[in-house]
Amino acid sequence: MNVPTRPDRPARFPRILLLAWLVMSLAHCLSAQDNKGEAQLRTVHGTAIDKDDNPVPSSVVYLVNVKTQSIITRITDSSGAYRFSGLDPNVDYEIHAEHENLTSPTRTISSFDSRRDIEVVLKLSRRKSTQ
Repeated sequence: MNVPTRPDRPARFPRILLLAWLVMSLAHCLSAQDNKGEAQLRTVHGTAIDKDDNPVPSSVVYLVNVKTQSIITRITDSSGAYRFSGLDPNVDYEIHAEHENLTSPTRTISSFDSRRDIEVVLKLSRRKSTQ
């Protein structure tokens, strides 16, 4: 005896495959978005040095968010090194260092710079007089 099939009813197997494919595609897209967000955060690091290229420990490094004008500071370690991490790649920053009567020129870190890890050497020299 033959059981007739209903032409108005699609087979279940292709629907299950389609549903599984949609779920896997969505999961892949979501995981790619999470990785992309983490990968975009930037780090700025470097050293503060004097005119003779010697490290200047205990310098204060200022990082200014140009958009909000908020300032983050770090104190350089014994080798003159500093580090800022977790920075928004869509924001411009300005950075400079100071130590006693020494200061470095202000450098700009552009949002157009696509590097994730940026090294900036800050060379300190005599502070210009404001008189």
